[in-house]
Amino acid sequence: MAAAKPADGDDPLPWLYENSDVPVDKSWIFGELDNGLRYAVKRNGVPPGQVSIRMRMDVGSLMETEREQGFAHFMEHLTFRGSTHVPDGEAKRVWQRLGATFGSDSNAETSPTQTVYKLDLPDANRTSLDESLKILSGMASSPGLSITAVNAERPVVLAELRERAGPQSNVQNATRKLFFAGQLLASRAPIGTPETLSGATPQMLQLFHQRWYRPEKTVIVIAGDGDPELFEELLKKHFAGWSGKGEAGSIPDFGQPRDTKDISEIIVEPNVPQFISMMIARPWEQVEDTIAYNQQILIDLLAMQMINRRLEARARAGGSYLQASVGQDDVSRSVDGTFISIIPLGEDWEAALSDVRAVIADATTIAPSEADIAREIAEFDAALAIGVEGYPSEAARKQADDIVNAVDIRETVATPQVALDVFRAMRDLYTPERLLASTRKLFTGVSTRAVMTSPNSVENGNSRLADALQKSVDAASDVRVVQSDIGFDSLKRIGKKGSVKSVRKIERFEVEQLELANGVRVLLFPNKAERNKIMVNARFGNGFSGLSPRQESLAWSGALALMASGVANLGQEDLDKITTGRRIGLSFDIDNDAFEITADTRPSDLEDQLHLIAAKLAFPRWDSAPLIRAKAASLIGYDSFSASPQAVLERDLEWLIRGKDPRWKTPDKADFEQLTPRNFKQFWKPILASGPIELMLFGDFDRDVAVEAILKTFGALKKRKSRPVLADATAPDFPAPQAGPEILVHKGDVDRAAAMVAWPTGGGLEDIRESRKLEILVAIFNDRLFEILRSQQGASYSPQVFNSWPADFETGGYIGAQSQLTPDNIDRFYNVVAMIAKDLRENPVSADELTRVVEPLRQLIARASSGNTFWMSQMEGASYKPQKFVALRTLLSDYTVITPEEVQALAVKYLDDGTEWKLAVLPELSPVAANDNEPAISQAEAAGSN
Repeated sequence: MAAAKPADGDDPLPWLYENSDVPVDKSWIFGELDNGLRYAVKRNGVPPGQVSIRMRMDVGSLMETEREQGFAHFMEHLTFRGSTHVPDGEAKRVWQRLGATFGSDSNAETSPTQTVYKLDLPDANRTSLDESLKILSGMASSPGLSITAVNAERPVVLAELRERAGPQSNVQNATRKLFFAGQLLASRAPIGTPETLSGATPQMLQLFHQRWYRPEKTVIVIAGDGDPELFEELLKKHFAGWSGKGEAGSIPDFGQPRDTKDISEIIVEPNVPQFISMMIARPWEQVEDTIAYNQQILIDLLAMQMINRRLEARARAGGSYLQASVGQDDVSRSVDGTFISIIPLGEDWEAALSDVRAVIADATTIAPSEADIAREIAEFDAALAIGVEGYPSEAARKQADDIVNAVDIRETVATPQVALDVFRAMRDLYTPERLLASTRKLFTGVSTRAVMTSPNSVENGNSRLADALQKSVDAASDVRVVQSDIGFDSLKRIGKKGSVKSVRKIERFEVEQLELANGVRVLLFPNKAERNKIMVNARFGNGFSGLSPRQESLAWSGALALMASGVANLGQEDLDKITTGRRIGLSFDIDNDAFEITADTRPSDLEDQLHLIAAKLAFPRWDSAPLIRAKAASLIGYDSFSASPQAVLERDLEWLIRGKDPRWKTPDKADFEQLTPRNFKQFWKPILASGPIELMLFGDFDRDVAVEAILKTFGALKKRKSRPVLADATAPDFPAPQAGPEILVHKGDVDRAAAMVAWPTGGGLEDIRESRKLEILVAIFNDRLFEILRSQQGASYSPQVFNSWPADFETGGYIGAQSQLTPDNIDRFYNVVAMIAKDLRENPVSADELTRVVEPLRQLIARASSGNTFWMSQMEGASYKPQKFVALRTLLSDYTVITPEEVQALAVKYLDDGTEWKLAVLPELSPVAANDNEPAISQAEAAGSN
């Protein structure tokens, strides 16, 4: 280890900052044990009570030999199963009893260069931390590698490999092989291969473990709501006595990028849209993470952002490509690469590639203007300033992950304030000449390579792509974005300032409800949970409940282009300019009872943010360009809905489970083709102009200042006409039971399928307390399904059970159990689900099993309720439905106070064999899918038979 440079005094620099002049983040305590294990600990109270632990092992797929491919990931799985201190499968249960949810609070991940074990421990105290670090120490030093454990986990990792297989993984593997030719990364996907995983023995895995799971290759990071001295004490207690066995592994030479004959490849995947990926490769080099180095990174980022802005402007104007972007990445300590992504518009991909290269040629030929630079500096400054503002409320888990990632890339971490100070101190370095030099360097390398995915074969594709890549191009002359001093004063004013009609304090909550003279209702919740952040939600109209369940509508088109179509006399480019350097945005969604325009902003931008949303409602612009572009993107990507079982479920499930109600139907190609600017406007204009408005402001703001801003904007809106719920806008129906499963098909891997069983429940606010108790039943069901299908049988990697209960409809709720698996395991899935449902109906759960689901739920609610996202979601619509406030009073007890007998009663009531509905997604060529008695249907075909 290199000698540390002294800091301001005589103290040596912490190990993370050796050979760096980046100011140390002194909120962390860094240390190293005598056995070589390094650690970093910190107090961070976000969220309250939680402590995040990360254990990083310096091993990933790049450290594996040819015969060991996938071993790092296999070891991750085996380590979680059991160790010296806990029997096989018990670690998960211990952490559940301590309130941690498996998969979200306790998890692990393996990359080409590291394996990281993650634990977010809620309600942490000395006892639970002591137990957790004891378990982790056993996992690291002596995991269970018996033949029984290995043979039990092998089907699980093979199932994970299978579920990841498909068109996207085929593209990723082919891209990796070409881009990193001659390097280990070309053939070292972390998941491994069926052959190496099937051939893994306990002895082989034990030898792998001895080489790589060693204290000198381990970093432990602990951040959370606790005493750092306690973290250090317990860490030393459980890890100081650990020593490696045998010879340590040596990190191999990952290889350097080199010029190769093969620089292009066409990948034919029928259900993947046409897409071009380019890489300009340079050797990765270990750097000294200095301020000067980080200054150059910032200059490179600014240079790329200017190119991306020009690429986007050209795409908006209607070019040969739908989308294009440029980025830089140091990939797995193997390549310093500049990556270019292009989605061609139409069949002429060569023109798209040429046009993008022409934009890049312009950037590498002519220096940017001072105005271009000033705009990007304003954007960067605002982003960094937002980081400073949010740092006090940044979650401990995020900061722990940042340390781990810094270790992985062999760099340091800097506080947001240091980053902002460095940026502002280097303004003189952002000269046109230096930015031009940076741009040229980014597009210079050892080799340039490209792959293109295509749904159809391309004649002479490889040679044509290589020619297009090497062909000289003239610098584009019309791509520079014209800068201007346009500001918010150019946005049309709403009208005369409004007034407050009534004010009401909500009992038991620090929430205030206002009604304005024009009928707008407002919910205000000022708090300091997230510093300098305000969540804004403008809810209007009636959402899905205002649409007819008997005819199709264009509701789905809102997400495509409603926000991008402009405001008043300002188009999308103008809106980008007036929001430069601001925290202002527009996002759109549809809820059951309202349409929503949402944004996150900050106090200094609040009035302009409200002005923008109110203006969108009062003076919508109907620019056709964003719609035409979004329509093209939808058509290009539509076939990907058939590429895998999961994609088919994402397309069709919400529609099928609601009795084929057209309000939840994903549009098909014909729907997209029929969408025009005219019918888009006809549908959305009256919705934006009418119906009740509920404005929600949750976050860090001054109440009186916010009310003044509201009155100037939403208070100035004209009184809106009511949009009553349609007479036929009934709640959605659950599909009727049938003899066998409904069959859908996908066009992906023939070894992949998915299955689902669902039971109807209910809906509405009146029985909302019962829906919360159903979460406990569902969590028990989910745990059992996971244990049997994954841990015991290895038939599926990701089975899950979930509960849906619409608060704004009286019906339409359901419990659903689903999983991805092989086609020959579908009957096994149905049998396991039936067995679990039957047992839950006939037998009370044990006290321990109930504790292992209730405690994580309790902790999940406690953590979620410390943030504004939770409260806003719970109170949406409450100004019109005050019973939502009443329902909130019992929220925690509804989720956590329940007996085994109550769980059993819920199972008897809802998990009824007579009401269940089944769905299977099979490969297109499956014998079952092709059976005339059980016809394979697409959504469009099914809709026609409804």
